[in-house]
Amino acid sequence: MKIAITGATGLVGSHLVAQLNQKGHQIVVLTRNPNKAEKAFPASTFANLEIVQYTPQESGEWQQSISGCDAVINLAGEPIAERWSNQQKQAIMDSRQLGTRKLVEAIAIAEQKPQVLVSASAIGYYGTSETTAFDETSGSGSDFLAQVCQNWETEAQKVIEQGVRLVILRIGIVLANGGALGKMIGPFKMFAGGPIGSGKQWFSWIHRNDLVNLICQAVENQSMSGVYNATAPNPVRMGKLCQTLGEVMNRPSWLPVPDFVLELLLGDGAIVVLQGQQVLPKKTQELGFNYQYPELKAALADIVS
Repeated sequence: MKIAITGATGLVGSHLVAQLNQKGHQIVVLTRNPNKAEKAFPASTFANLEIVQYTPQESGEWQQSISGCDAVINLAGEPIAERWSNQQKQAIMDSRQLGTRKLVEAIAIAEQKPQVLVSASAIGYYGTSETTAFDETSGSGSDFLAQVCQNWETEAQKVIEQGVRLVILRIGIVLANGGALGKMIGPFKMFAGGPIGSGKQWFSWIHRNDLVNLICQAVENQSMSGVYNATAPNPVRMGKLCQTLGEVMNRPSWLPVPDFVLELLLGDGAIVVLQGQQVLPKKTQELGFNYQYPELKAALADIVS
């Protein structure tokens, strides 16, 4: 297949491109930074890969590269876990809402339209709660991240009018050697790890390998459409996550990180780790999706090894 990808050089995208390349697919990487993409995907290894420079929030010649693709995978978006100035909040919103709008616009004008758009969203859609369990049928929250996800998904849904199959993946915290987990591993190595905040907040996670496999399935399985939670079937509370991370790293997990420390570092962005939600992948499991890492301990052991 010929597959176009946004967000290809990120934590998930780079791993996804490697897997699609291994499967023999032809890949079109849409990127703001061609130099970074060339370093990430050298021609000697990625012979079937084309790099197209694009401005995600603007129409342009890049949109022509969508015509003739069999699938489009949309993973682009500004990082969430940072200090949220008004400017950063606008960048978080625009990168997802406007970026998806321009991608759907490209599909609309394509002479040969793709068969499927796989578009990322996030479990932030549901808002936060220590008591409620959410699945794909649950309603949306009302905080900033929930609004971002609603607007993001609304833009993606417009592709259905083009007769294109749509799969939206509401992604949990991705466990990999980097990202949120990468920031947590450092203190544990220094014997200074421990629960973040109250430790009671829910942590709905997915191993990067499982997420990549789910994205591939969304492209290949023509019966998949609509919203799927991209989380493992066994979410845990933050205290349990930190205890398990300490166990697999053979380090203590006793030094709590108080709320105010994270708020100083991340401002409003601290909400991502200080508040959480218990998200269950009901529809994903009904698919019969085969998780490599359904349990947290095996997932963490794989990553820290």
